[in-house]
Amino acid sequence: MIQSAMHDPQTPSETPTRLLEALLEAMREIRTHYDASAQAVGLTLSRARVVSELARREGATQAELACALGIEAPALKRQIDALEATGFIERRALDGDARKRALHLTAKARSSRITCFLERVRADLMEGIPPEDQQAAQRTLERIALNATKLTSE
Repeated sequence: MIQSAMHDPQTPSETPTRLLEALLEAMREIRTHYDASAQAVGLTLSRARVVSELARREGATQAELACALGIEAPALKRQIDALEATGFIERRALDGDARKRALHLTAKARSSRITCFLERVRADLMEGIPPEDQQAAQRTLERIALNATKLTSE
């Protein structure tokens, strides 16, 4: 469907509808591919996102990581519990605050197989898209997300 939609001429009034349909289709395809690929390394899409984000924020607290991922802390806790149980993440005490725990990746999570998997998926998804188009798409999607938050607050 995406392939044919990319080449069909459309009127300006059809553009927002087609854009959102293309976005939803892309999300479904990404999820399907990501889940299938992540299973090969023992992860789901949600868990791979946590590992990927934690790799950029090593030592973050659960609250900090939840904020960075844009999800609720209870949902993240379930993912962290599962990742800890499977040996991808460990919790460590924070110096100076015994109530908080810092999250760290384990050697298993740092393995080249997982690192290569995450890098490969990103590269595959961006193949053939010039950097300036990626930046424009990022700005557009961030604006759509911002507009969506306004819908729920009205």
